[in-house]
Amino acid sequence: MIERTALVTGASSGIGQAIVDRLLNEGWQVTGLSRSAINRPEVGWQSHQIDISDSAALQALLDELPVPQAVIHAAGMMQAAPLGALDLSASARLWQLHVAAAEQLANHFAPRMNAGGRLVLLGSRTSGGAAGRSQYVATKSAMIGMVRSWAAELAPRGITANIVAPGATETPMLQQPGRASSPPKLPPIGRYIQPQEVAGLVDFLLSPAAAAITGQQLVMCGGASLS
Repeated sequence: MIERTALVTGASSGIGQAIVDRLLNEGWQVTGLSRSAINRPEVGWQSHQIDISDSAALQALLDELPVPQAVIHAAGMMQAAPLGALDLSASARLWQLHVAAAEQLANHFAPRMNAGGRLVLLGSRTSGGAAGRSQYVATKSAMIGMVRSWAAELAPRGITANIVAPGATETPMLQQPGRASSPPKLPPIGRYIQPQEVAGLVDFLLSPAAAAITGQQLVMCGGASLS
């Protein structure tokens, strides 16, 4: 049996932590990257404390790691501001974290992945546009074209690349100061999406049953996209 190995960014909290929980419970070997130190007792767990926005530090770490079967980029941050109040340095931070780090991960690992490899990025259901969130949205929208391009390149090798795009999810990001001007809205289902639900969709994309799904943005919005 092939050992299932995964690398997960943003592993210390929110969706990233929920993905780590799910994979470890299913017997995966998981390497987590996060700015915060993580101590977990599971045998299949190892972690590295790192700011993945630091491309030089990230590359030095990647050069030391074995090639995983799955790469899940769940690290993220929110910045919300209307036109006239945009902070260009915030745009750079968002791009570096959401797009450039994802690009660096895929560029390093994908060429050496075997058939059955998986790339999954955490996007956002707001990628099509949201008032007051243009900086955040720009990065999540860029992910779509990037992942579709990767999927086209990797499909002949049996490797998939997809985006899981949740709506308002009950994570620490909901309370980030950077979104004060554009607070989250409760979805029509009457509650926020749970990180474990997002982890379940990611888990499916990693499974053999999802081998024919690639280049897609799978939206999980609790009905918010219906209106």
